Amino acid sequence: MNRLSWPSLFLLAFCFALTSVCYGQKPAPPQEKTEMPPEVPAFSAAELAAKVPAAKPDDVKSMDAILRAIYDVISGPAGGRDWSRFRSLFLPQARFTQTAPAPDGTRTMVISWSVDEFVRDAGTVFAKEGFYENAIVNKADAYGNMAQVFSSYESRKRVGEKPFQRGINSIQLLNDGKRWWVVSILWDSERADNPLPKKFAKR
Repeated sequence: MNRLSWPSLFLLAFCFALTSVCYGQKPAPPQEKTEMPPEVPAFSAAELAAKVPAAKPDDVKSMDAILRAIYDVISGPAGGRDWSRFRSLFLPQARFTQTAPAPDGTRTMVISWSVDEFVRDAGTVFAKEGFYENAIVNKADAYGNMAQVFSSYESRKRVGEKPFQRGINSIQLLNDGKRWWVVSILWDSERADNPLPKKFAKR
């Protein structure tokens, strides 16, 4: 088989281009350069810590400690809460998400808050009435620097009262090598058609 030399290939390419022009065929436009997205910032442990109020060492020293702090900081009589302590537990970009059926029961509703939005809305509720919440059972799975905890909970308006609500918090945690952080909390509440599993209903 005869092979075409580089001059022959160049001549063929030239003829093809000339034919395209003569017959009114437009050459393919040059491809536009793809814009790369801006670099996503990465943070060191010190940089993360600088973005939130200083955490109490006992609140973030272990997985169990930060789980206790999550419930403790939102619990109390009607009035304010220590929102600086609250913010110190969470990544600045943390999310709070609730899923629940719509009032008419025809669809599922999703509500999601940033840290600031949660402080605003929860603070409005807590200012008017007491709220106490505690974990019933914590079931944790961990890998590397991350952990996922299914934490069943019960909520009361006064200490010693029967809970007015129970459910499960799905809590994502991160250990940055210095301390534990809450990445997000997703929860759903107990209902007649959504009872707590037995393994989460009692300590």
